Amino acid sequence: MTPNKIIIAIDGYSSSGKSTMAKRLASKIGYRYIDTGAMYRAITLFALERNLINNQGSVDEATLQQLLPTAKVDFQVQPDGSQHTLLNGIDVEAEIRKLYVSNQVSTIAAIPFVRHALVALQQAMGTEKGIVMDGRDIGTTVFPNAELKIFVTASAQTRAQRRFNEMIEKGQNPTFEEILANVTHRDHIDETRAESPLRRADDALLLDNSHMTIEEQDAWLMDQYNKIIESKSMIS
Repeated sequence: MTPNKIIIAIDGYSSSGKSTMAKRLASKIGYRYIDTGAMYRAITLFALERNLINNQGSVDEATLQQLLPTAKVDFQVQPDGSQHTLLNGIDVEAEIRKLYVSNQVSTIAAIPFVRHALVALQQAMGTEKGIVMDGRDIGTTVFPNAELKIFVTASAQTRAQRRFNEMIEKGQNPTFEEILANVTHRDHIDETRAESPLRRADDALLLDNSHMTIEEQDAWLMDQYNKIIESKSMIS
């Protein structure tokens, strides 16, 4: 383990911009970035491809639990520096961002055996520290002892607009109403699920970025990181 390397846990609501800030911070400080939301999206796609989620949104949990060990999720850095999600060796980055996956991901993420499997994988990824990981329960469940914890929020309307703009840029054609409904539905499931519900850790710094630019977010986050590293340097 490299001295003074830390774990940075960034939690928060869907479409709050936490993945963007996590990626950019990891790139600047030379840490590995782990998108846990993409991991749950990959498992959701895995279930959808096997018809394990019916039209009413009910999951065949018994079959999913049986097949889950055959779902291998990993990440691959692209030539441009971006990171794509792999499912059993296949690049599924574009597919897992589509609305039909988004509409089911919170349901899959609420299943205890799915969370247990992915949390164990996430914890294994962080054994050497030097990572930035974002998700819903990183600072509360995956790495409760992370040296830096951030909880990100923004209004539902702001988050829906960001998601809408992102999907339009990718050539998809959702309506804003569809996206807003998806955001509020996911919020409800994330906050009320029995297994690792979305909540701010007691020692997490709160960041409401409703009216912040990406550059302002980056500067704020880098300042928090530098404070932690400076304090560790003083101790050592």
